[in-house]
Amino acid sequence: MEMLAPYTTLRLGGPARDFAEATSAEQLVSLVAEADRNAVPTLVLGGGSNLVVGDEGFDGLVIRVATEGVKFSRDGEQAMVTAQAGEDWDRLVVRAVAEGWSGIECLSGVPGLVGSTPIQNVGAYGQEVSQTVRCVRAYDRRTRQVVDLEARQCGFAYRDSVFKRDLSRYVVLAVTYALEMSPLSGPVAYEELARRLGTEVGGRVPLERAREAVLGLRRGKGMVLDPADPDTRSAGSFFTNPVLTPEQAEALAVRAPGHPRWELPGGMVKVPAAWLIEHAGYPKGYARGPVRISTKHTLALTNPDGAATTADLLALAREVRDGVREKFGVTLVNEPVMVGCSLGE
Repeated sequence: MEMLAPYTTLRLGGPARDFAEATSAEQLVSLVAEADRNAVPTLVLGGGSNLVVGDEGFDGLVIRVATEGVKFSRDGEQAMVTAQAGEDWDRLVVRAVAEGWSGIECLSGVPGLVGSTPIQNVGAYGQEVSQTVRCVRAYDRRTRQVVDLEARQCGFAYRDSVFKRDLSRYVVLAVTYALEMSPLSGPVAYEELARRLGTEVGGRVPLERAREAVLGLRRGKGMVLDPADPDTRSAGSFFTNPVLTPEQAEALAVRAPGHPRWELPGGMVKVPAAWLIEHAGYPKGYARGPVRISTKHTLALTNPDGAATTADLLALAREVRDGVREKFGVTLVNEPVMVGCSLGE
């Protein structure tokens, strides 16, 4: 049996009954299709940076995606960049910055593989991959065919997609991004980043400057993987920022007058989960046994000494979720994918 903890950034997770590695898209499809024919439960494993695996592990076949390769073509003023699912995401961002391909520079330092980016609709500092994804090639386990889904078919939403809503259906094989051929970043959309860069929201800066600024901000929050930094032994942001209906937002305003919020179309309101957590009594560094909230970033739950279990982590997550719900009437939702475990109600 192969232990799964070493394949996750949390360093948590029990054994896999069977384990295989796919080094080509064809091999990945073949492994998944054979498992499906034999009714073998299957977990497709990427970089493990957005994954919580239960202590009992996975009673089935775990397939680690190790496919590599990047192809480039030009479409007018756009660079069409197709990367295999097993490509390291930040390595792709490094190449984009070096080549003058603009549109993903603010996603510098995000851990994981290319294949996970459309699943989670990865986003940071005002950019989301949904802004640049042109096409996702995937294996459809329902029809048993390889399909090419255009962006409009991917159902992108805040940290969501059709791939995430039905994890058992699609296996991402490759992603094509449409990037602007420009030495300048996309318009800076995040106020904190704009301040760091000394520009206004909407301004553009050289790609390398944008990347360096984002990496600096992420390091300050323990969000760039570093073996020497125990705060990076996490799954990144553990909770998503709640999106509230007008009625829910009004109720929260009564409980927490003047709280930070972002107005969204249709009267919806997004609230920073980090603010809710801190003001519910869970500051940076708050510990429960061998797990704790990051000392740098309230949204990250960490396994700092590598001595915790998944049960320890989930106990802290439930405590935080329930504390926020009791104080503010808002229920936080986990961002990482849960395998063999859950937060429950």
